Amino acid sequence: MATGADAVCAFVNDTLDREALKTLSDNGTSCVLMRCAGTNNVDLDAAEEYGISVKNVPQYSPHAVAEFAVSLLLTVVRKTHKAYNRARESNFSLSGLMGADFHGKTVGVIGTGKIGRIFCQIMGQGFGCRVIAYDQRESDEAKASGVEYVSKEEVFRESDIIALHCPLTPDTHHMIDSSAISLMKPGVVLINTSRGGLVDVNDLIDGLRSKKIGACGFDVVEGEASLFFEDHSGEILEDETIAELLTFPNVLMTPHLAFCTRTAMENIWSTTLENMKEYMELRDGEKEVDTPEEDSIPPKENNSASGLRLSLS
Repeated sequence: MATGADAVCAFVNDTLDREALKTLSDNGTSCVLMRCAGTNNVDLDAAEEYGISVKNVPQYSPHAVAEFAVSLLLTVVRKTHKAYNRARESNFSLSGLMGADFHGKTVGVIGTGKIGRIFCQIMGQGFGCRVIAYDQRESDEAKASGVEYVSKEEVFRESDIIALHCPLTPDTHHMIDSSAISLMKPGVVLINTSRGGLVDVNDLIDGLRSKKIGACGFDVVEGEASLFFEDHSGEILEDETIAELLTFPNVLMTPHLAFCTRTAMENIWSTTLENMKEYMELRDGEKEVDTPEEDSIPPKENNSASGLRLSLS
């Protein structure tokens, strides 16, 4: 499909490994436009080797993702999804719907970039929680809002709620494993709207069975690429691990939709078009190489990029 295209436009679960990038390069493609922030699914070393420029959307709507993380937390703790389904069937019993207050609880946040800082602000200033965090790069803004930085192990030990807002890298892969879970409080609530690979799903299942993990809300899960964004309701899931995870009544899983707001989608397409235009200008020698600010979002405009052959994934 991409043969002869100058650029391809890819998304979060598209695999752009060395083999895929070599094929793209051999067929004349020299730019990959990612419609997401993460590039963990792109072999960046291979891209550089083959002369393929990789451009992402560093920020589209951090509020969308942070707010969705809070909605997952509220839903899984207060069981509003179960109450809704019961009421639809005229079942107004309160049995099994006991929840918990957030006020006064300790919330641990791994990763305090834009999304993580907004989540910290909502939980600290909005719900009255004590917020602790771990990040290799501590944020003065987060500190000013009352966030206390501690070690990763302290986050695991002290938190009633743990939210993951960090990128997936070799260092963060399976950061939530049996060792990390063993440090956590009994009944801890785990929220992940970042990347599925941060959590070892098999160890998570063991934690749920032992009741060490009281509940979890996941918008991402390892192995999601073969399932998410497609309707499998009439099929038996072949991924046995995800299928087992879905059997737990205290697990809430959504199909990687934290980003899915009108504001975020408009910003994704606006930034992708800007990235396309910049690539064309660099390719045609009309612009010098410039490193954009990480958190900048180009203004929304009706952009067009003539003269570029684009393949959408």
